[in-house]
Amino acid sequence: MNIEVEPLTGPAFQSAIDDLAQLRIRIFRDWPYLYDGDLAYEEKYLSRFVEAPRAFLAVAKYKGRIVGAATATPLSVETDEFKEPFLTAGYDLGKIFYFAESLLLPEYRGKGIGHRFFDLREAHAGSFGEYEHSVFCGVIRPENHAARPLDYRPLDGFWKKRGYSRLDGIVTSFPWKDVGETIETEKQMQFWIRSL
Repeated sequence: MNIEVEPLTGPAFQSAIDDLAQLRIRIFRDWPYLYDGDLAYEEKYLSRFVEAPRAFLAVAKYKGRIVGAATATPLSVETDEFKEPFLTAGYDLGKIFYFAESLLLPEYRGKGIGHRFFDLREAHAGSFGEYEHSVFCGVIRPENHAARPLDYRPLDGFWKKRGYSRLDGIVTSFPWKDVGETIETEKQMQFWIRSL
């Protein structure tokens, strides 16, 4: 299976927004996010990567179709929900690059694409010569959550192999509507960090 992974910028990024919005909705609908997505919100959310300085997007394509994507921005241009925990802990936001999401349809996993996404984002962040750390966060769900699949395997092992460690005590919360729910509720998100 020949899967191409390439960075997108400018017009190419803009033209992929609709596909990326649908990809986010489809993938984040599954455990552990259970996100009941909205296309208009997703397109607005993704459009900010076109305008944000130093933002990065890579896509994975199979037979010309986008099957995965990864995004990143300097933490200093992110929303307050993602900046505040680091400010409170005394970090310099100007030295941190935030890896927003890494998405891949299930049938294309286990083929090294996740590693490639991290490689590309880490190289992009490192290319500026001023960022010391890369960070990302993942949703915290209780072990006994009713929607947790019996065969679910957390990504902690993969992230640790990449050199990331959990930033104990550095969490944020972000609201979204779970599948099957009628209102948004706050979800806690755990940060992970790695030196660049």
